[in-house]
Amino acid sequence: MTDSGRRAVRLQIDGRVQGVWFRGWTVDTATGLGLDGWVRNRADGSVEVVAAGDPAAIDRLVAACHQGPRTAHVMAVQVTPTADPGPGGFRQVASA
Repeated sequence: MTDSGRRAVRLQIDGRVQGVWFRGWTVDTATGLGLDGWVRNRADGSVEVVAAGDPAAIDRLVAACHQGPRTAHVMAVQVTPTADPGPGGFRQVASA
C-alpha cells in the first residue's frame, strides 16, 4: 500500500479468458469500483491486469476476477504487488 492509502496489484488470470469479453468486463468492473490501471491480453493466453485504488475496491476486483464474465472459465488468478500506475481511469492497452 502506498502512503496515499492506495494499493496497487498486478493480476495474471489464466483459463479461458481471451475471446470471452474479459478485458471489456474488467474495464467496466474496475471503472465501477473507481480504480485506475489497465488490462491486456498476453501472448500465453492469459489476461494481465494492473489496478490501483482503495484497498477494499482492489479486494473486490480480485474476487470478481476469480469469476470473470459469464462466458469465461477462470482457472487461476495470481496477485502480486506492483507500482501504482497513477490516476487516469481504467482502460484496455495493447496486447503483450
